[in-house]
Amino acid sequence: MSDIDVLKPDTIAKPKTQEPRLYKVILLNDDYTPREFVVHVLKAVFRTTEEQANRIMMTAHQRGACVVATYTRDIAESKAKEGTDMGREYGFPLMFSTEPEE
Repeated sequence: MSDIDVLKPDTIAKPKTQEPRLYKVILLNDDYTPREFVVHVLKAVFRTTEEQANRIMMTAHQRGACVVATYTRDIAESKAKEGTDMGREYGFPLMFSTEPEE
């Protein structure tokens, strides 16, 4: 056995990289924001199609809330703020929130 063989580790340690935790962006229903405006915001901020936006909006309308999309924390919070701010800009109580995925 040579000196080089003695110095070789039996196993090679690989650093464990963890996927970043994902956060859900949730559309909360309200009784004042027009449905057409909600669809407009979903398309503009979350890049949904017209059909997807209508489905999300109707689910929130019927159930009180609907998950729009999942992102890393920073992006989820930024998108939720952008959507909420868009509603405020037009005088609507439109609200998006975030929460970690389970």
